[in-house]
Amino acid sequence: MRRFVHAVAALGVMSAQPALAHPQCSSVADESAFEVQALRSEMMVLATGCHDDERYNAFIRRYQSDLQGNERTINAYFQHRYGRSAQAEHDRFVTDLANAISRQGTDLGGDFCPRNGLIFAEVMALESPAELPEFAAGKNLVPASVAICAPMPTSAAAERKAAVKKKKP
Repeated sequence: MRRFVHAVAALGVMSAQPALAHPQCSSVADESAFEVQALRSEMMVLATGCHDDERYNAFIRRYQSDLQGNERTINAYFQHRYGRSAQAEHDRFVTDLANAISRQGTDLGGDFCPRNGLIFAEVMALESPAELPEFAAGKNLVPASVAICAPMPTSAAAERKAAVKKKKP
């Protein structure tokens, strides 16, 4: 019986590890902002790769104020987390996100445009812009290779201090 309990406990610990490997956002608003950003990136990659600028522009026009508000939330997130290097980290995130989505498209090959192009019709069929965050969350568009809501970076001073301590005998 004890072996059974230990085995169940070990399975519980093992199944918890993936959740620990992917940091969760500290707020629903942050997570939602990243999901909407991933939707926007998906739409941009589709427009570029599938030559569908017209539908992308319609998406941008329809959700312009919501997308601008989302961009302000993302900017605030990076500013809070990274301070002076916020813009560089934000730019890196947006680039990494677009590249990861583009790689997924390349992996799908000729199926990418027909398979993913339906998202334009779906998003334009939403009854109100208020539905955009829930829609984005339901699409699960943030690639696993792109970190969102990473742990707070340590300050450069703290990193130097730790490095000095490691060098001392």
